[in-house]
Amino acid sequence: MDIDIEEVRATVRAVDGKSLLSAEILQGIVRVVMRAVDDKLAHEQRVNAERRITDGVSKERDTAQ
Repeated sequence: MDIDIEEVRATVRAVDGKSLLSAEILQGIVRVVMRAVDDKLAHEQRVNAERRITDGVSKERDTAQ
């Protein structure tokens, strides 16, 4: 549909909002989000493992004194 406003001319196209996210795009978004969640969980597991090690070393040091 063409719209004329004095000297300005523009073309307007109607878009179906539901079609903006195709199945492929949505799957890509889900993949990226799931990867980020997996990375975050793996990081938390590494941090917790490190804490267990450092807590154990700290307790050994405290009992040795």
